[in-house]
Amino acid sequence: MELHILEHSLKVASIEKEGIQICTHGLIKLAFLASKTRCKFFSLTETPEDYTIIVDEEGFKELPQSEHISVADATWVALNVVSGGSNTSTSQPIGVTKIAKSVIAPLADHNISVFMLSTYQTDFILVSCRGLPYILNRLEQMVNGETVAAHNLGVTNGFVKPKLVPRPIIHPLSSPSNMFCVTSLDPDTLPSVATLLMDVMFYSGGQKESGASSEDSNHIRFFSFSLIEGYISLVMDEQTTQRFPNNVLFTSASGELWKMVRIGGQPLGFGEFFVAVVPEENIQSVIGALRTESAAQ
Repeated sequence: MELHILEHSLKVASIEKEGIQICTHGLIKLAFLASKTRCKFFSLTETPEDYTIIVDEEGFKELPQSEHISVADATWVALNVVSGGSNTSTSQPIGVTKIAKSVIAPLADHNISVFMLSTYQTDFILVSCRGLPYILNRLEQMVNGETVAAHNLGVTNGFVKPKLVPRPIIHPLSSPSNMFCVTSLDPDTLPSVATLLMDVMFYSGGQKESGASSEDSNHIRFFSFSLIEGYISLVMDEQTTQRFPNNVLFTSASGELWKMVRIGGQPLGFGEFFVAVVPEENIQSVIGALRTESAAQ
């Protein structure tokens, strides 16, 4: 298992729903006219609360300055965990479960904040550039997935390292009723569905998807589009996938669908708000494990 550090310096920003119209020109350019920009890392996610953007510094230049855009102070760098040695042609991404156990959990034990981005192709761990030396020091101490004592550098993410004290988890858990698909498409087919994707990304927020009843308050709006180093990834609910032509989206042979787990019922800031998708058959065990963890703390 190897940890690769990508060359991109990333910005994480939140766009208010009412301010998305002033950003659409730049976002459309980043998503559909990548050859016209120098951006290599772009991700846009819509939730019921806002739009979240993860973009490299070149792509960030395409966005206007606006009071509707909130940008995290830190600059982030993306880490990618792969197996297969140094030969990139044989390297394979590591699943989220192993990443969480081997990388994220040990960093969390030392109060190091990370930001997780999962795509159809692979998974990225975003860490603060200011804290990267300390983080690499911690990860270098891992032997066979376990951490050993490291020198106390006294800093983490650029700040004085806090004492390890238990914190109660008070954020509520919820699982929306809609089912989600993690998929992709060939970049060569992007022009053929560009109009549809623009409608889904920017103009469908006020529409109740077919299949969601007016009484279904647990059916939420969620859509994610990523274009990272030429690879496209999409996360959307089952009803939205039905709007696409046949044989355009990549799907698994089993047609696997995912359920979402939301921690927190309102925006909690860059450091606390969390959304994850898990296989449908695992949803109850995941929620049960998270509640057990909350009770233990």
